[in-house]
Amino acid sequence: MRAVMRRFTCFNEQNRLCIRNTQIYLALRLSCSIFVPQIININQKTMTKKITIAIDGHSSTGKSTMAKALARRIGYAYVDTGAMYRAVTLYALRNKLIKGEKVDEKALREHLKRGEIAITFRPTKEGKSVTCLNGKNVERYIRSMRVSNVVSIIAAIGFVRKEMVKQQQAMGKDKGVVMDGRDIGTVVFPDAEMKVFATASAEVRAQRRFDELRAKGDTTTTFEEVLENVNERDRIDSTRKESPLRQADDAVVLDNSHMSIEDQNEWLYQLYLSRVRS
Repeated sequence: MRAVMRRFTCFNEQNRLCIRNTQIYLALRLSCSIFVPQIININQKTMTKKITIAIDGHSSTGKSTMAKALARRIGYAYVDTGAMYRAVTLYALRNKLIKGEKVDEKALREHLKRGEIAITFRPTKEGKSVTCLNGKNVERYIRSMRVSNVVSIIAAIGFVRKEMVKQQQAMGKDKGVVMDGRDIGTVVFPDAEMKVFATASAEVRAQRRFDELRAKGDTTTTFEEVLENVNERDRIDSTRKESPLRQADDAVVLDNSHMSIEDQNEWLYQLYLSRVRS
């Protein structure tokens, strides 16, 4: 220590602050060295402990946006389960398996059995994820009002939900995953270490969806149509027989009606830290 300090004394006047900081650092290093390994171990535990994060809630509450942001921040895989049901819906529409509000369930079941509906997620150069149906990017199409108007009907079909749940459980079996949907914390991963139930007023959610459609070039859909769709989806999601939308008993409610995206993301991150440290 003395040798080190003698070398430092050769510095000129403007480097005295550097000398002082170095002295403080060395003193702390010597006097507190027994605590340093403990701090490192805590950080390592936080970084290596993997959990399952389930984010459920009503439509248009920004579940996908917040789930993607959290997964990216903590280095977890992200699975948009709502996109999976939308992809099945798009397939059914394109293959004329839906007429009005009636689904040809027998034909749809056969298509699923034959493996003709393959849903995957492909990362982009920007670090985002897009939904692919049979190898083709369908992200734009599954977010259309055409799909939104009937996705709740497809999602209410028992054999469709069972198939999607089976795939979702396989995707998250090793933990280290963030999933959002309607029944992640109640059906898919009832033992998830972190459960969030997202909600907001119907009007706020409709405005968000309306703005999203406008940003994507939809200039024909009205706000009233979007609001009606939001309320109808709430009704179908909450009353369906198979895996209805409900808040898990151990879920934390996040009402983001008046929260910024930044505040929302920080709220989720702090909740995540509390879970991995417990």
